Amino acid sequence: MKILKPVRATRTYVQQLVAKPSEVFPLLCPVREAEWFEGWDPRTVSSLSGFAEADCVFTTSAEPLDAIWYITRHEPDVGLIEMVKITPTVTACRLTIQLRPCSQGSEAEITYCHTSLGPKGDQFVASFTEDFYRQFMQDWESRLNRYLRGRAAPGSSA
Repeated sequence: MKILKPVRATRTYVQQLVAKPSEVFPLLCPVREAEWFEGWDPRTVSSLSGFAEADCVFTTSAEPLDAIWYITRHEPDVGLIEMVKITPTVTACRLTIQLRPCSQGSEAEITYCHTSLGPKGDQFVASFTEDFYRQFMQDWESRLNRYLRGRAAPGSSA
């Protein structure tokens, strides 16, 4: 048995979103994400409902092998979703998203915790800097807010 000290990077960012948590939460889904994130295209989604739910499993393109995602927590009533993403030989990642209401709509606290699974993972973890993560989160925030604003009917609360 080989026990190693983990090579890991954990980053958290709080997005400001222009809709209530109840409107945002359904969009945090492997199927619905394609509505607001251009280019998002999971290869497979295994789900009883056809959407995000606890124990939903989906795959996305990655190198050297497709990434496998598993939704471990799906709690719409409290605005919490958590999933694990395994990119074989690269990283194991826990993604946690907690939505909270705020005066402008929602805050989304998003945490990625990447743990390396080998040399490629070590490189990825080293590149997962605060600056990289902030830019990634701001792009995601911008795309989601653009979608939320565009689908809101005139005079609606979103």
